[in-house]
Amino acid sequence: MESTFSKQKILERQLEHIQHRLAQTRQLDQNNKVRTLGVVGGGIFLTIVGLATVHWLGFIFLLATCLGFYLLARFQPNVNQSVLRYQVWLRMLEAQQARLNLNWDGMPPVPPREEQEVDHPFEIDLDISGERSLHRLLNTAVSLEGTLRLRDWLLEPEPDIDIIQDRQTLVRELIPLTRFRHKLLLYSLFATRFTSGPVDGDRLLDWLEAQAESKQTLSSLLVACGLVALFYLSVLLFVFEHISPLFCVITLIASFIWYLMTKREQGHLAEDTHTQRVAFGQLQFIFSYLEKYPYTKKSRLRTLCAPFFEHGDRRPSLLLKQLERITSLATLARSPEAWAILNALIPIGAITAYRLDQCKALIAQYLPIWLDVWYELEAICSLANFAYLNPEYTFPEIVTGKQTRAATVFQARELGHPMIKKERKVVNDFQMEEDGEILLITGSNMAGKSTFLRTLGVNLCLSYAGSVVNASLLRASLFEIYACIRVTDSLADGYSYFYAEVRRLKSLLDAIDENTRYPIFFLIDEIFKGTNNYERLIGSEAYMRALVEKKCTGAISTHDLELVKLSELFPIIKNAHFRENIIDGQMVFEYLLREGPSPTRNALRIMQMEGLPINWDAISS
Repeated sequence: MESTFSKQKILERQLEHIQHRLAQTRQLDQNNKVRTLGVVGGGIFLTIVGLATVHWLGFIFLLATCLGFYLLARFQPNVNQSVLRYQVWLRMLEAQQARLNLNWDGMPPVPPREEQEVDHPFEIDLDISGERSLHRLLNTAVSLEGTLRLRDWLLEPEPDIDIIQDRQTLVRELIPLTRFRHKLLLYSLFATRFTSGPVDGDRLLDWLEAQAESKQTLSSLLVACGLVALFYLSVLLFVFEHISPLFCVITLIASFIWYLMTKREQGHLAEDTHTQRVAFGQLQFIFSYLEKYPYTKKSRLRTLCAPFFEHGDRRPSLLLKQLERITSLATLARSPEAWAILNALIPIGAITAYRLDQCKALIAQYLPIWLDVWYELEAICSLANFAYLNPEYTFPEIVTGKQTRAATVFQARELGHPMIKKERKVVNDFQMEEDGEILLITGSNMAGKSTFLRTLGVNLCLSYAGSVVNASLLRASLFEIYACIRVTDSLADGYSYFYAEVRRLKSLLDAIDENTRYPIFFLIDEIFKGTNNYERLIGSEAYMRALVEKKCTGAISTHDLELVKLSELFPIIKNAHFRENIIDGQMVFEYLLREGPSPTRNALRIMQMEGLPINWDAISS
């Protein structure tokens, strides 16, 4: 079986190869520029010498110089394209290496977390979105909507078993298709190489919807064509029949007046099409690849991408190419004076606007479908890339109520956190098989309680998104995740930390009472740590009794060892702990989950190790 180490070696070889090819291509680019300068400079010199001595030899030198310059100029764009492709490829491989090594500075950015999402049941607590997040680690999407779709999958509060299984099927199919995934990403990055942000497909849809009704009427187009035809007919009659030139002037003025009268029907062609031409050109580059890719028959990928090739005369390569030709004509309208004179002689504005309206009407039918498939494919490819880079991860088994007889299940073997570097990661086994089971985790400071809670939540999020998980085995029921791990106070709303925590924990009880679609799996870190130890103990015990009464499943960490006695009253509460060892005067943490309550405390020891004053005599007395 492949390992992460082997993936690292493959990436290093690919990076070396691309860096070598990029250096060669840049040298070729430099050599070609030197040759061009030499051909032009030498050609001019020989031409002058030839013209000064033998005239016909000078003309031969001039012709040879022009021919040489033409051939080198034709070759230069290919070299420039190759340099850009290798630069994009290098960027892609460096991002892959950054994901593999958890180098956050080397990963492409993702949209920041939105302020209104602070009330999400687990987004902030589990680091699902934001700068150093699970979303950023997984995301390879180039489009804004594909990026946000992946984030929505990871944040789904109510998972659906059919959707999960369908995504798992697609991800399994795409994992070995590295060439397909890498070329799609390469084409997408190359298409957006001159833009500062991701492709925003919704902006194009808004543009099409804003101009859905045709402005350029067929009747005004026919009149414009008729007036221009009359003008050229009068010119012919003037030439051959010697009629008065006044008829030519009158028909030309009539054509010009009609253009001014119907100009509003054409809209602002140049302004409306300039930006969209670039954006549609980007999509054409990407969609053409998806249209022409040789899919395997009866594959799930082929079914997903069918809209790109199933309509023979409505394929993206045809419709978007047609739109490109039309919008290139519309750019002529950026010079109003020349455009007005041209329209008096040829009704190019009316023709372009009419053709543009017809083309946009066709594209508006298919573009939403193409974009939706592309967004879905980008998000799926992100999950497949994550599985490819971590071959030791496994697909979870999501069990339904029929398989478990309505009992909740969460079993994991070698469970780890995907955002901890592999050389520092410690994995644990975990098991819950009873309805309403609560795991009470105790342990010293920095022993790993909070990280373990996040490990449980993050792997559940990955499971419900259709991804692989950081475990050698994982079986889980469908839960609605609710976390209270990273609570923050709110200066704007005047909330203290403790009050924010109280509100958060109250929301959990309210969610349990709302008869949710699936059982709630809660994760609470250091319950009521925002108040004094006396009131914290009373409140924590009462809260845990409420959770037991409501038969809610989850895990709680605490420093209050008095709470472990609740397991004697309620067998559904299981005690577990993390411990540390003192080796050569240094505190060493195991990060291994063990059964039973914690036998040690280390807060005073940490204070002493950091040089804070500790009165051990007072403690012993």
